[in-house]
Amino acid sequence: MGAGFLFPGQGAQQVGMMADLARVSPAAEALFAAADRQLGFELSRIIFEGPDRRLNATDVSQPAIFVCSAAALAAMEAVLGSAAPRPVMAAGLSLGEYTALYAAGALDFGAALDLVAKRGRYMQEAAEAAPGGMVSILGLDEPQVRALCDAAADGEVLAPANFNCPGQIVLSGSAGACDRAERMAKDFGARGAVRLKVAGAFHSPLMAPAAERLARVLEEVEFRPPRWPVIANVDARPHGSAETIKQKLLAQLTRPVRWAESVKYMLDNAVESFYEIGPAKVLTGLLRRIDRRARCTSINSADALAKLAGGAGP
Repeated sequence: MGAGFLFPGQGAQQVGMMADLARVSPAAEALFAAADRQLGFELSRIIFEGPDRRLNATDVSQPAIFVCSAAALAAMEAVLGSAAPRPVMAAGLSLGEYTALYAAGALDFGAALDLVAKRGRYMQEAAEAAPGGMVSILGLDEPQVRALCDAAADGEVLAPANFNCPGQIVLSGSAGACDRAERMAKDFGARGAVRLKVAGAFHSPLMAPAAERLARVLEEVEFRPPRWPVIANVDARPHGSAETIKQKLLAQLTRPVRWAESVKYMLDNAVESFYEIGPAKVLTGLLRRIDRRARCTSINSADALAKLAGGAGP
């Protein structure tokens, strides 16, 4: 039995995240500086100072969250040394899957940053070309949600995008279809429906143009075998060869994220405690709804790292 690492995705961002960690950890600060140099603009300034509007843009928030998670991981390893938790498995939500592959050594920092920056840009441009949205449906199972999609689509795109935890499934699609799903949800027995503040219809067929562009980039990327299993979003199973990593990362753009299944796979395969490495505590909250017995420590600030160093692990 061992530890599982979890890495957050888009939506976890907030202005000021990891600023305290960058001040106290040379390892973290070095990654923020490296990202600024590579990207050609001060990503760190946007992360630490905002404005919200800029940080929340998909082409900025995706590299920002990746860099923050990588910085938290570097700080943890630098502070704890040989006492740092060693994962037996890892997973990341959407964008976080790239961070999980980086953490497992499948990509170096520069290659991973280039990949997530292009992914964010391609997704933003696809969203601008085909306006859409996402809506979280509460209290329905998968067959009920698919029935809602069939009824609300009315000839437009609408499909499950995130199976986050029992009773929470996110739909993604055309703006009009999302509006109808939000209005019709309670007629299908839902406890509620919440429109998400996102820039597009992520993990839906409307992201196909982004996937086509990302495919050309991935052709040039060399993945190494991960040092530990990394669970893929699209099928909740470990990544295999470099070629299948590329295939699953591409599929992830247009197919749903099976997060609850991913966590259950980890729990069924030797993971007894979790570390959420990166901003916010979104995945910690979902974990508790997937399995109330599961324990998770969030590494999202200098204080959190200090507590872990003091022995307050899961």
